[in-house]
Amino acid sequence: MAAPHQEIDALASLEDRILKAVDLVGQLRAEKEALREENENLRGENKALHTSNEAALQEAAEARAQADQLLGERDGLRAERKQVRGRIEKLLGQLDQLSAG
Repeated sequence: MAAPHQEIDALASLEDRILKAVDLVGQLRAEKEALREENENLRGENKALHTSNEAALQEAAEARAQADQLLGERDGLRAERKQVRGRIEKLLGQLDQLSAG
């Protein structure tokens, strides 16, 4: 009689192990799905950050170009101011000669 009792215990043990395996497979599938969704979200975030980074780099390049243009204009205005100052000093010198003469 011990043999049928051992078979029942063995079947019960096997049944428990199978149920645990089924539960584990279910948990692993749920985790896999959650990780897949997280991966998809992270890919979307990465793409958005990449796009944002490209836009920032473009803006920086435009700002550098504008800064270079403004520096060129500044240098041109300084040169023009120097010329005007020279001409005014020359005219003042001529006025002084007329006053003295």
